[in-house]
Amino acid sequence: MAIKNWKEFLTPYEQAVEELKVKLKSIRKEYRRKNEYSPIEFITGRVKEVSSILEKANKFNIPLQRLQYEMEDIAGVRIMCQFVDDIQRVVEIIRERKDMQILYEKDYVANVKGSGYRSYHMIIKYPVNMAEGQKEILAEFQIRTLAMNFWATIEHSLNYKYKQQIPSEIKQKLKKAADAAFRLDEEMLEIKDEIKDAQKLFEVKSDLISTIMNNILSLMSIGKLAEASRYQVSLNKLIEEGEVWELNNLLHLVQRDIEKYKEI
Repeated sequence: MAIKNWKEFLTPYEQAVEELKVKLKSIRKEYRRKNEYSPIEFITGRVKEVSSILEKANKFNIPLQRLQYEMEDIAGVRIMCQFVDDIQRVVEIIRERKDMQILYEKDYVANVKGSGYRSYHMIIKYPVNMAEGQKEILAEFQIRTLAMNFWATIEHSLNYKYKQQIPSEIKQKLKKAADAAFRLDEEMLEIKDEIKDAQKLFEVKSDLISTIMNNILSLMSIGKLAEASRYQVSLNKLIEEGEVWELNNLLHLVQRDIEKYKEI
């Protein structure tokens, strides 16, 4: 047995997944802090189970002592996007990074697999700093839309159930479902600007409501319970149907009262 301690072998892969997730989440936060649209919706990651590693090694005749050099997806990070064109933007962001080396890319969005599978794969070499020194490992990025991910998850489950031998009639239905999911992605892309505007409006209103609530709590903390109650009633009326300008006006009134009572 070439690998005596699997836990020790997989530790740098686990560390790599966590580091990569943190870095990608930071990119998303950076866009949000600048009040800009983020092409990254959310990120997940995993390290292959030992059973899956052994199964793949057997399938592709990879010697155990060569796993770290030939198995590229022991560490996997999945990046989900809202829209198809976000995928290319994420690819460009990763290409610009200096803390990892891209070995090669596979575009299954433009070159869809016969099964209907769509995703953009990037194989990278990533340095991990361990107690005994730096170790370079291979990792895989999968970049896809939410619809692509939903379909791929279903296909994976069916492949597991049928041991990679999915019945032909189910394969046909899966292919139709994949095409339908991609048509949905394309239709969503056509109204991307409207969707982004709606999401931005929701974020602005959420921030305003949160700020007003904090100010109402400030009024309560200085003993102005009647005023706080009155503003809470006004806020409750605006939460569902209120416009941004109405919430801004309410915020201005609450802040004005806080300043007035602090001066007394």
